[in-house]
Amino acid sequence: MPTLSELLSSFDVGQGLLLPDSWRQGRTAYGGILSALGVTAAMQQHAGPLPPLRSAQVTFIGPAAGLLRFQPVVLREGKSVVNIAVDVYADDKLAARLSLVFGRARESAIVHDFAGELPVEGPDAYRDFNMAALPFAPAFTSNFQMRPAGGAMPLSGAEVPELLTWVRHLDARQVDPAVALVAMADAMPPAAFASFTAAAPISSITWNFELLDTAPQGEWFLLRSFSQHARDGYSSQDMQVRDVQGRVVMRGRQSVAVFA
Repeated sequence: MPTLSELLSSFDVGQGLLLPDSWRQGRTAYGGILSALGVTAAMQQHAGPLPPLRSAQVTFIGPAAGLLRFQPVVLREGKSVVNIAVDVYADDKLAARLSLVFGRARESAIVHDFAGELPVEGPDAYRDFNMAALPFAPAFTSNFQMRPAGGAMPLSGAEVPELLTWVRHLDARQVDPAVALVAMADAMPPAAFASFTAAAPISSITWNFELLDTAPQGEWFLLRSFSQHARDGYSSQDMQVRDVQGRVVMRGRQSVAVFA
């Protein structure tokens, strides 16, 4: 079972990749690792070092199984911002499309942060939870250490569909911190899964995220997902990632297909 560090160290955008089963969810690739590989492909393909990753729009189009090929294209390269699109093909069928924004820091007099605080203690205050041991858990969860820190649990029939969990990689050594964060940030099931009372299919359609800290430090990060609206078989969820100091280092939103 290759860790994140081992998987990315052997990845070559020119060769494609047969993703190990341990990084899959059902019949497709785990969305976090697919997105992290897309970012890595853009970094490898670019002629020189890219500015820090600032934001991404990811569309999951079809099953990402078989041989995965990544095709990055620079859309525009300005003084501060580089826009790169990455198409991901699975056995020659389009599986995902990423739109990535890399941006250099600029001096600015405008500085504010209204994220607020969450009433959550640090990761040492909570116990490990073996998500991978649950019958409905996808294979990729075995790559993470998880400690629920409040909110609801999957399949609990919760009236408030919020998931709150401390998460860290088993091994992310020598991985770009932003890439490691992308690979982790989607590790929790969609928040609407907390409202389920029995297992049923659920699938992310789109994932938009922004990195507020382009070089997040530390191993443990607090993942929060909240399904703000669900109707007609679709859920709209808000996502946050915080470091151990409580700072929001990443924000995101997902559109999720619900089959229950």
